[in-house]
Amino acid sequence: MSKVILHLRAETKPLEARAALTPSTAKELLDTGRFEIFVEESSQSTFATEEYKKAGTNIVPEGSWVDAPKERIILGLKELPEDTFPLVHEHIQFAHCYKDQSGWKGVLKRFPEGNGTLYDLEFLEDDNGRRVAAFGFYAGFAGAALGIQDWAFKQTHADHENLPGVSPYGNEQALIADVRKDLDVAVSKTGRKPKILVIGALGRCGSGAIDLLKKVGIPDENISKWDVNETSIGGPFKEIAESDIFINCIYLSQPIPPFIDLNTLNFEDRALRTIVDVSADTTNPHNPIPVYTVATVFSDPTVPVETSKGPKLSVVSIDHLPSLLPREASEFFVRDLLPYLKQLPERKTAPVWKRAKDLFDHHVERL
Repeated sequence: MSKVILHLRAETKPLEARAALTPSTAKELLDTGRFEIFVEESSQSTFATEEYKKAGTNIVPEGSWVDAPKERIILGLKELPEDTFPLVHEHIQFAHCYKDQSGWKGVLKRFPEGNGTLYDLEFLEDDNGRRVAAFGFYAGFAGAALGIQDWAFKQTHADHENLPGVSPYGNEQALIADVRKDLDVAVSKTGRKPKILVIGALGRCGSGAIDLLKKVGIPDENISKWDVNETSIGGPFKEIAESDIFINCIYLSQPIPPFIDLNTLNFEDRALRTIVDVSADTTNPHNPIPVYTVATVFSDPTVPVETSKGPKLSVVSIDHLPSLLPREASEFFVRDLLPYLKQLPERKTAPVWKRAKDLFDHHVERL
């Protein structure tokens, strides 16, 4: 049987330092004897080229996937750079084009135009319909960190100033130390720690957010943990406006009433100062936080909400939050994905991959 050939492409999204395959998991795949792996040099990956070389992979130039032989499976994380040329390979990545996002047709049509295939990482599901691998925990963890930092910043700075840009951290402990330091400065001025409402608290993302909050010293009584039971009656929810920080961790799969709207926010004694929309589904027509439209970035992490009353309110809406902790987030994600990567030689029949291919075919028919 011929080997499956994987080609790990370099990520191009600014400050995206994660990888869809780590050196340790690449070695595990190679040790099966069923894979050959090419890894592109990357100017922004948290993993050094030398680490992949030591694992036994072939190192190739950044961006070389475009002209790679058709039999290679192109593996990546974030969406491809905007372009129009047809895609001739099989691709494994997050594509963000199955939920009617803005521009979804332009993204998706490139695959059938080149007779290529998309296996969307967001929709690799087991027999119970649960995603086999997700960055949710570290998305929530990083989002909560930035939420605390933005709230703390507002306590010590004028309204015309915004939270400065941030860069990826080498490890979790360094991030926690910085957040604790900012929080301590704010608490010394306000005399209290913030009250935080987390929606989606029982999922991967919510668990990560709560883990960070506890590790930086937020007491449990300051954390309201909401999930389906609390939101089933439908929003908007005044409890969000009564909290200092709101962290949205839900995975939106169907239309729901908004959690918050401008009418709920426009009053003078509103407590809410920071919204962290971990889902950052800004182009989704059913976004449950319809008070902003801009996806933010690490170099400029917040966007103001155009309220008419009350104190300054900002949203953190970065769509690749786990990149704040790229090494740990990558290892966590790819470790869960690894058993299914090992099934790629049987991808035509292996249930996880067959379902992903069927879903791709379904959405291509919608074009």
